[in-house]
Amino acid sequence: MVMQDQSTCPKCGGDLKYYDSVPRLVRTKGRETTRVPIRRFRCAQCGAVHRELPELLFPYKQYEAEVVIGVLEGLITCETLGFEDFPCEMTMLRWLSQKAQLLLWRYP
Repeated sequence: MVMQDQSTCPKCGGDLKYYDSVPRLVRTKGRETTRVPIRRFRCAQCGAVHRELPELLFPYKQYEAEVVIGVLEGLITCETLGFEDFPCEMTMLRWLSQKAQLLLWRYP
């Protein structure tokens, strides 16, 4: 995965060229699910394919970044109205255990 506007391959440092796009399901507030197009790039040197991750997503997470950050900052808990079971309590606890890693990804 590469961040937006990154133009070099993280594996070999080669130039990335636009390849195609794929849809990704994203869970948002209010139990809504949307499809977000994710651009993919191919390295001209090694041929590896990388997905461009927009600001509204964390890697390997279904929920939008705003919901994840709300849980990490303590603004969203299982007692918060509208978030009683979406995401579930176990998901929130898992995010809290990964807090350092998630914040490092967002704020390098």
